[in-house]
Amino acid sequence: MGSVLILLVILVGLAVVVGGWGIGIYNGLVTARNAFKNAFAQIDVQLQRRFDLIPNLVETAKGYMAHERGTLDAVVAARGAAISGLNAAKANPGDPGAMAELAASQGMLNGALGRLLAVVEAYPDLKASQNMMQLTEELTSTENKVAFARQAYNDAVMGYNNKREVFPSNIVAGVFNFAPAALLDIPADKAEVREAPKVQF
Repeated sequence: MGSVLILLVILVGLAVVVGGWGIGIYNGLVTARNAFKNAFAQIDVQLQRRFDLIPNLVETAKGYMAHERGTLDAVVAARGAAISGLNAAKANPGDPGAMAELAASQGMLNGALGRLLAVVEAYPDLKASQNMMQLTEELTSTENKVAFARQAYNDAVMGYNNKREVFPSNIVAGVFNFAPAALLDIPADKAEVREAPKVQF
């Protein structure tokens, strides 16, 4: 009878240890997932700021660039696509499809902005406009903040993915369906996506 009781105590103790271990791993995965979602929220803030600047940039340029309507329309259309891409990613940060859509739409917007800013160079009065100078400076600052926010997000995603893939965390991750999170990657074959628009005065 005494040996049965000892065995029961050992089994209960083992169950408590294993349960505590599992809870610790689960909580670590939740914390890591929340960290990359919070990091994505910072990307959202900076991209929203960027989206808010673009209509003012287009309006300022419109008065000077009567013959460049196509360039201005391309920026407006790319902004709309980029907002849609961001909304898809906000609904499910880390989802591979949503992150790919966000990267592609941001790349299109970067390309359209780059073309607009290149055209601005041909209009000295516009280039010297105080409003245009201020907007392009704010846009450049925002681009830098987007880059920093993206790096922080990618670091958080890597931490989460590492945590969910290593043994024995991968067992708990599999049981509770902790899906892998996607980085916000910039397509290597699109130079306009890799580089923020260059603004020089």
